[in-house]
Amino acid sequence: MTPLQAASPPQNLLVVTMRQLNQFIFRNIRVIEMIGVIMRIVSFSLVSWMGPNSPFMFVWIFNTIDAAMLAWCSALRKDPAYTLLNSFWILVGIVGILRASQVIH
Repeated sequence: MTPLQAASPPQNLLVVTMRQLNQFIFRNIRVIEMIGVIMRIVSFSLVSWMGPNSPFMFVWIFNTIDAAMLAWCSALRKDPAYTLLNSFWILVGIVGILRASQVIH
C-alpha cells in the first residue's frame, strides 16, 4: 500500500463497499427480486385478510424494505419505470410508518 493510498479519505471505503454491495446484488438479482416480490405479496395479503386487525406498523416496515430492495434492483438493471415505481413505494412506506406510529396524522 502506498502512502497516498493509506492517506486516502474514508469516502473511498464507502465507494468500494457500495461497489461490492452492488456487485453482490447484481450477481443475486433474481433471488433478491423474488424475495422482494414475495415480501410485497405477504404484506398486502396480511392487510387483505386481517383488515383493521392488521399489524400496520409491521406491514409498512416490511413493505418499505421490499420497495427498497426492488428499487435498488431495478436501478441496477437500469429500468427507470420500476425504479420510479418502487421509489414511490418507499415514500408511501415512510408516510405509512409515520402515520402508524402517530408521528403524523
